[in-house]
Amino acid sequence: MESVVLDPLEYRIDRPSLLARLRLKEGSGHATKVEGLIREAEAVAHPRAIYRMAFIESRGDQHVVAEELRFESRVLKVNLDNLHRFFAFVVTSGRELDAWANVKTDLLEQFWADAINQAVVISARSFLDWHLQERYGLAKTARMSPGSLPDWPLEEQRVLFELLGDTRKTIGVELTESLLMVPIKSLSGIVFTNEEGFASCQLCPREDCPGRRVPYDPGLYERKYRDPSQTSHLGQS
Repeated sequence: MESVVLDPLEYRIDRPSLLARLRLKEGSGHATKVEGLIREAEAVAHPRAIYRMAFIESRGDQHVVAEELRFESRVLKVNLDNLHRFFAFVVTSGRELDAWANVKTDLLEQFWADAINQAVVISARSFLDWHLQERYGLAKTARMSPGSLPDWPLEEQRVLFELLGDTRKTIGVELTESLLMVPIKSLSGIVFTNEEGFASCQLCPREDCPGRRVPYDPGLYERKYRDPSQTSHLGQS
């Protein structure tokens, strides 16, 4: 299957949630200024997404091969056991919104504009999830992103982008030599069916992560993802 481009991609800024994240009271002077910025952002925002359904061709203990490309990750391999496909994606709030945010000179407005930009890309990703579920009849799904866990490092971005093709031409997103995406408010990863409700947060011990969605489960890796061919040296001198 060839890559599919969604341009434009629907989004919706949840104003009460955004104000709560910014710790602003509705009706306050600062909240009124943020509402003005939201209206500015909505006038220029043009989020886009590209995705591709990839069929799994083979598996190893630490990797899967799909569309002749090798993805290195034990966690990813286990999560894709018993599946024959996944959906690779990149979604972005768009260069237009990036340019709008970058011209803000007031420090507080810069902070608010960044939060608005983030809210747009998160919402756009939610609409991408909905699109995949509706179009392909997916039930419960989960996501993984390169760099979200040491087991699937940021270097895997190269493989993901190779699978998707020319993302700069199609949706305006490019991967830099340092493996960061431009525009910066862009998200990448894979979506796969998962009835257990997997989230990478379950395997991440970082306590102060602002993006945490579910609690860390310290025993999950040993219970589900430990490669039985590898001997654990925990507790040995």
